[in-house]
Amino acid sequence: MISFEFKNVDVPVLNFVKVEIWLNEVAANYQKHIGNLNYLFCDDEEILKVNRKFLHHDYYTDIITFDYSRRDRVGGDIFISLDTVKSNAEEINEPYLSELLRVIVHGLLHLCGIDDKGPGEREIMEANENKALELWNNNRGYEI
Repeated sequence: MISFEFKNVDVPVLNFVKVEIWLNEVAANYQKHIGNLNYLFCDDEEILKVNRKFLHHDYYTDIITFDYSRRDRVGGDIFISLDTVKSNAEEINEPYLSELLRVIVHGLLHLCGIDDKGPGEREIMEANENKALELWNNNRGYEI
């Protein structure tokens, strides 16, 4: 089950039923099933609080993923700062909703076992994000 919650932000203009179907398809591509997966969309100040409290980091970020997966069932809490997603989209000249979908799937890909911190891992993560976004574009009948 996937839940979407919002704290201190406006709800993005996305069809969350389609997002849920897409995320299940992405997980299946990695031989995974989605268990309890909670997305919390928030502002910069909220994600900073989470970063300080749980990770002891004193900086803003676009996403924080807490992994509660077991074997082939992925689950967790994924915090996404819509403020940072928006500023990142502007910085790289990417549409906001496209960048938001990239970040949404980025958290799921972490739960599927893909890392992005080690040597060469960022490129692997980006390739998997692109593959997932291609699946979105092909199966939804429209681009972002």
